[in-house]
Formats: sequence, structure tokens, C-alpha cells
Amino acid sequence: MKEQIFTEIDTLGKAKIESKVKFKVFVEDDERVLYRVDANYVEKCIKEGNKPISFEKAGPRKKIFFDPSKTRCAVVTCGGLSPGLNDVIRAIVLELYYIYNVKNIVGIKFGLQGFIPEYGHDVLYLEPSNVRDIHQKGGTILGTSRGKQSIEEIVDSLERMNINILFMIGGDGTLTAAYKIYEEISKRGLKISVIGIPKTIDNDIHMVDKTFGFDTAVDIAARVILGAHSEATGAYNGVGIVKVMGRVSGFIAAAATLSLKDVNFCLVPEIDFDLYGEHGLLAALKERLTQRRHAVIVVAEGAGQKFFNVKINPNSHENPKLGDIGKFLKEKIEEEFKKENFPVTIKYIDPSYYIRSIPANSSDHILCGYLAQMAVHAGMAGKTGMVVSYLNNQFLHVPIKEVIKKRKMLDSEGELWMAVLQSTGQPPLKNK
Repeated sequence: MKEQIFTEIDTLGKAKIESKVKFKVFVEDDERVLYRVDANYVEKCIKEGNKPISFEKAGPRKKIFFDPSKTRCAVVTCGGLSPGLNDVIRAIVLELYYIYNVKNIVGIKFGLQGFIPEYGHDVLYLEPSNVRDIHQKGGTILGTSRGKQSIEEIVDSLERMNINILFMIGGDGTLTAAYKIYEEISKRGLKISVIGIPKTIDNDIHMVDKTFGFDTAVDIAARVILGAHSEATGAYNGVGIVKVMGRVSGFIAAAATLSLKDVNFCLVPEIDFDLYGEHGLLAALKERLTQRRHAVIVVAEGAGQKFFNVKINPNSHENPKLGDIGKFLKEKIEEEFKKENFPVTIKYIDPSYYIRSIPANSSDHILCGYLAQMAVHAGMAGKTGMVVSYLNNQFLHVPIKEVIKKRKMLDSEGELWMAVLQSTGQPPLKNK
């Protein structure tokens, strides 16, 4: 059965207010961007008599739904930290304040907990003066949290605070909550816009080519790999092991591997591997050390979870509790090579918490600014139940319902993984 893809964006009503934003170019709602840009796809659709799937283009509209002088907005950050969170908060505030003249903006403290009365978290009133320099700092000035909260209580709180637009910055779990909030708002017939801004350092959000924080993570991971390579080459039979983030998707590991030609084994959640046996990792590593006397292994945190009896469901919105694959590999390599009287020196590096808590790099600074601006344009135009997506080198409106269907994962036969295999030269690490 052919998968159905939803592309229409819900609105709170007809946008009737003439925008006073001073843009030379506005975007019309009927301006669309193709979901897939290859000619074969378009040709196939035409032959089959189908209309190619496309999404609404993001950007400022000539007419807006909310009166800026009476609009009250809320911003919340949820889930784990990622470089760029403060950038997005800052850009939302500056866009609302200076471009749309919206002066009533509140930050919700500590994620969705901030909506629940029993926690007693205060709100942070946001304006240019208190977000001026936050992009130079890691983390989020609003704080964050994980865990489920009552959707009914959250919407009750939005009503009490007279919020018109809610900007939710987060990953798969956050966007799933955003969709439930949107559904509850719709059920109550409220005029509250819910706009999602996708955030995950792992870059695993469906229908989004790249999320903010990913480039920064790859940048720092590459520097760590360079250090691991120096450590490995500085010892006889030296092995450098670098563990990077990536619960269900190995995009950071793959991209960091390609950024340098110093990685010999790249292990990701999507590609199974064996430890023992003729074609297992230990045999391949021993052969590499015998030939070159050093090796570098990059492993995503979600790789090799079968060794801990952890099953990863890529379609689940829950983050699995993982075994520490980095320490496991270090211990098993030491143990096995000691049995064989094969000397080895291992340096293990896990920079994960450092990477996720640092300020964004220049590339992510730019992406964060665009995402925030497009989110504000969408919210002011009365769009709701949607995510601002960076897809096919353009910014689009994608229904939250579509984004949370599944996680984005590496294709074991795709160009990215083929490039990784060519770069590392690693064989299939699987016994037949």
C-alpha cells in the first residue's frame, strides 16, 4: 500500500490583517516546493496521472491573522541540549519584537514542566535586552526537561496566560507532544497557533534534511577524531575509540568519519555488526593493526545494542536506555587481545555532553536564524499544527502529523553510507 503523505497546513482562520512588515517579496500560500526534486520522480508522477507531492513554502505573508499590538507569544525548549537553542530563542524574540512589533513574549521555564502549576516554575519575560548575547552561550536560558506532562493542563495554562502563538523547540518527543497540544486546542476551538521548530543533534527527524546543532556536533567530533588519531599513531598498536551521539541514527558518526580520512571503522545503529568470528570487528581490527599498527574507531551511541539485549524501535517516540557501547568495545578489545598475547594501547574518548552544551558554530547560527524567522512568519499568519522544515535546500511548512510518523535513518545502500565504506575501507563486519 502506497504511503499517504499529508501536506496541507491547518490555519486558525482567514488572514485579514495587512502586514506592516517591510519586505519586498512576500510568499503566497499556493507557492509550493516539491518533496522530491529528481526528474525521474516528477516524470513518473506525470505518467501515472498523479500530482507530485509538494509542501507549502515558508516565508512572510502579505496578510496576517494576529494583530501584533494584541499578540502574546510563548517559547519553550524541551528535551536534551543542542548547540543553537539560545540562537533560536534570540532570533524568535528579535523577529517578533523588531519586525512584527510584538512586545509581549514569555519564555516557559524548564520545558513542559513550566506549564504545570505543581512545579511552580516562573516565566521569563523575553525582550531584546535579555537575549542580546545569549547566542554566545551554550544550553538554553529557559532550561529544559524530559518526561510526559498532562496535555490538558498545558492547554489550560495556555488559556490562563492568554497565549496566541506557542513556539515549541524540540525533537521527536517534543513534536509528538506539540501535536497532542494542537489536537487539544483544536478540540476546544481555541485560536492558539502551535509552531514546531525541529531540534535534534542526531539529525534524525523525518521530513527534515538538517536540524540545528548537527553541523556543530560534526565539527567538534571531527576535532576529537583528529586527537584520537594522534593518540593511536603515537603508540604501538594504538587504538583510538570515539563515541558520538546517535541513538537510532548514525548521521553524526558517518559525517564526522567523512570529514577526515583517519577513521578505519565506523559503527552505526542501522548497520549490524558482530564482535567475534572470522568476519567480526575484533578480527578486522587485529588485521588492521597487524598491517598498519594503529586504528581509529568511531561509534554512535546506539550501535551494537544487541550486546546489551536492548532493542531499538526507530518508530518509537521514546528514547531507549542504551548500554555504553564505547566502554564495552574498549573492554572487549583489551580482553580478547590479552588472551591472544597481542599488545594494544587503547584511548577511549566520549565528548557527547561537551558537544551538546557548547555554542553553535557559524553554520548552525545561520540555520537557527532562518528557522526562527520562518516560524514567526508562520505563527503570525495563523498557521498551526506545523513544523518549519529545511528540506531540499528550502524552508517549508510540514504538518507535525507527518514529521512524527517515524525517525529518519541512514540508508544502508545510500550514497552517504557507501561514501563511509569507501573512506574507511572497512569490510562487512558480519559473519555469514
